[in-house]
Amino acid sequence: MELGLKGKSALITGASKGIGLATAHSFAREGISTLYLAARSVDGLAAAKEALSSQYGTTVHVHAMDLSVTENVLRLAEECAEADILVNNAADSSAGPLDQISDQVWRDSLDLKIFSYVTLTREMYAHMKKRGSGVIVNDIGNSGENWDANYIVGTTGNAAMMAFTRGVGGRSLDDGIRVVGVNPGPVATDRMVKLMKRRALDWYGDEGRWEELFDKYPAKRPASAEEVADLMVYLASDRAGYITGTIVTIDGGIASRRSII
Repeated sequence: MELGLKGKSALITGASKGIGLATAHSFAREGISTLYLAARSVDGLAAAKEALSSQYGTTVHVHAMDLSVTENVLRLAEECAEADILVNNAADSSAGPLDQISDQVWRDSLDLKIFSYVTLTREMYAHMKKRGSGVIVNDIGNSGENWDANYIVGTTGNAAMMAFTRGVGGRSLDDGIRVVGVNPGPVATDRMVKLMKRRALDWYGDEGRWEELFDKYPAKRPASAEEVADLMVYLASDRAGYITGTIVTIDGGIASRRSII
């Protein structure tokens, strides 16, 4: 299927690994011309640039920075002002119940999951509005609709970003811009392993038993990063031109089961 991405450019945050890196590869396979990749890891971004450039001939610009710092977010938006597509993906919420999460952990997690998304969306939206076109895809998480007391920071941040995405996206097409969200459930990434180890510690008293949790998943597996990436690339494409202000869940049915796993 021709997605209409040739000649376009995309900015992806959290792009050195996991879903962000998979999304960069998915965009490149579909013929996107230019990628702007942002993450903390200098080495990870360098490796991503080399792989994408050599495999697909894509022009890649890398931006190594901590997006929990507002000044960095503003600088990134200015340096990538011409991007046609923004994928907000950088996040790392801490696991644990309310009584084990300090105020500082809340602030550190939400600075990245809420404020970096909000600030970068606001800045990139302004550039897109001047051109009369653009797409913003927010990678959120199914705990925003499937609340989890043992992942209270992530649940709260994700619910807020779902509301933000629906609110902005409900009006954005008036400016020629689409704003959509994706809610992955468990995805086979390093971050998922960290969360599963915490879950195994809570349930079994032993984080080393985290792989036993796979038996509880739909189809006895998590999603792959590539499955999530392909969904985000489709939503960013011309083929999804009338989709805005909504969230697409990709979790094997976990949220519909009203289960956290």
